[in-house]
Amino acid sequence: MKILDRYILVTFLKTFISVFIILMFIFVLQTIWLYISELAGKDLDFWIVMKFLWFVSPRLIPLVLPLTVLVTSLMVFGSFAEKYEFAAMKSTGISLQRAMGSVIGFIGILAITAFFFANNVIPYSEYKWQNLRRNISQFKPSMVIAEGQFSQIGDLFNIKVEKKTGDRGQFLEDVVIHKKNEDRPTGNFTVIIANKGELASEEGSNTLSLILKEGNYYEEIQSKKPATKKRQPFAKSYFEEYSINIDLTELNEKDIDKDNNIDNQNMYNSSELRVEIDSLSKSYSKDIESYTKNMYYRSGIEKFNDIKVDDSSVPPAINSILEIYNPTHQHQIIKLALNNAKGTVQAIDAKKVEFRNKTKRLNKTEIALHEKYVLGFACIILFFVGAPLGAIIRKGGMGLPMVVAILLFLTYHFIGIFAKNSAEDGTMHPFIATWLSTAIMFPLSIWLTYRATTDQGIFDFDSFIQRIGRLFNLVKKKK
Repeated sequence: MKILDRYILVTFLKTFISVFIILMFIFVLQTIWLYISELAGKDLDFWIVMKFLWFVSPRLIPLVLPLTVLVTSLMVFGSFAEKYEFAAMKSTGISLQRAMGSVIGFIGILAITAFFFANNVIPYSEYKWQNLRRNISQFKPSMVIAEGQFSQIGDLFNIKVEKKTGDRGQFLEDVVIHKKNEDRPTGNFTVIIANKGELASEEGSNTLSLILKEGNYYEEIQSKKPATKKRQPFAKSYFEEYSINIDLTELNEKDIDKDNNIDNQNMYNSSELRVEIDSLSKSYSKDIESYTKNMYYRSGIEKFNDIKVDDSSVPPAINSILEIYNPTHQHQIIKLALNNAKGTVQAIDAKKVEFRNKTKRLNKTEIALHEKYVLGFACIILFFVGAPLGAIIRKGGMGLPMVVAILLFLTYHFIGIFAKNSAEDGTMHPFIATWLSTAIMFPLSIWLTYRATTDQGIFDFDSFIQRIGRLFNLVKKKK
């Protein structure tokens, strides 16, 4: 490697590492902010929090890496142009493409590495992160009870509170509890309503005491006699204070490293995604075919296949196909058609949601597959956007290049987000949606590279003004 190539590559690598660390730190802080409610107030060890951040970090790479390449390219090549180093290179016959040669090699290696990282590391970290999130959510029982919604504790209790106060969220207001019967756990036959409540338990204890104050206890009495059951008997009582002891043995024995049976498309590598796509496609097609046959059978057409029409009874001119049947059959056909129409409408409404969810899952899986390939290509394309643009604007450092890089990346990122959201509901094909933002940046990279190679600016104002002037001269001559 020549001294010039080494100098350009080392300069690029130093800036690349610095920018990557800074951007990664910013995105990790944003992640902490997003998931602070899952981490705060649960008495988690420091290593568990660090483990959470360690597993969530790889999923940030598809955002951080392309932005790092774009920012670094703008800063480094803008600095070279600002210090007239490119001018010195060109005076010795070294073109822009030749100067970028060593960095292009690094970007190529980076793109290949990004694919293998997205294909192997990110799925594994996603699986571990999702498991850790689920285990943390059950790590502290008092945090399981959320405000404004029913939260299940154990197998028998569903608890809803309007407000929690106290340093540990132990004081509750407007408590509603649905308690299942141990003998008949399929229904909620006991309802307890209290104005106030308090969670109390000793450290290390497997029993959580819920002390309720100023409330009512309602219990639906289950009777085996049909006559008694029709009267819907229930018992009601008022209490000043009522205590419920909840066994937390299962919750307190939660293993923070336990592997739960969860999976989604982000946890698969490319080969697994292809198998999953094939399986989902066949299942979807089979469901459509089965549903079509089911609707055909429900129409009842087969019931009339054996009905024979007497040709002699057919009138010479008919206004409706019903007229070829006798009145009894006409009544049956009309009645059957109405019932089938109502049943079909209800069945279609129910199936719409099911097929929509299946389509969304299939599209998400296809998007996840293409995202593994698009990451490496995005790094290459954004390099050929940033490097020539930096040479054109001739400005290095963290000022203007950073602003330009952020604007370009936000455009690239938002196009990708909108396209993928459209692809999830089937508006756009997943392949087009995943590659759209990169495809838009591709001609821009070619155009910028051409402008930088030929020493032209982004926009030639002098040439534009001259063309406008010629246009006005032609108009005056015609007049």
